[in-house]
Amino acid sequence: MNSLELQTMVQVFAVVHLVTVGLSHIAAHQAWAGFFIRVRDQGEPGVLMVGLMSLGFGSVIVAFHPVWSGLPLALTLFGWAQVVKGVLYLCIPSYGLKKLGLVSLDRSRMFLAPGFFLLALALVIAWSWRP
Repeated sequence: MNSLELQTMVQVFAVVHLVTVGLSHIAAHQAWAGFFIRVRDQGEPGVLMVGLMSLGFGSVIVAFHPVWSGLPLALTLFGWAQVVKGVLYLCIPSYGLKKLGLVSLDRSRMFLAPGFFLLALALVIAWSWRP
C-alpha cells in the first residue's frame, strides 16, 4: 500500500465520521446537549472522555494524513485541531469543564453550527476526489 492509498482511506474514514456526526449534531442537537451535560456532571473525569474522543480521531488523521497542500489540507488542519483540543482537555480538565459549562438544553441549537461545519468539511474532502 502506498501513501496515497493510505491517505485516501483516511479521507474516507473521516468523511464517514464527519457526515455521521455532523448530521447527528443537526438532527439530534438536544441529545448532544444532554450528552455533554451528563459529561459535565461527571466533573473533570468526564472531561477526560471528551479529550480522549478528540485525541483519538485527531491522532488517526495526524498520523496517516500528512497532506499540506490542496483541499485535503483542511482535513490535516482539522486533525491537528482535534489533537490540540484533546491535549487541552486531558492536561487541563478545568478548561474543558469551563467549555462544557456553556452547554444547556435551552441552548442546544449551539450544536447546529458545528454540525454544518462538519458537513462542509466532509464536502471539501469529497470534492478533492474529483478527477
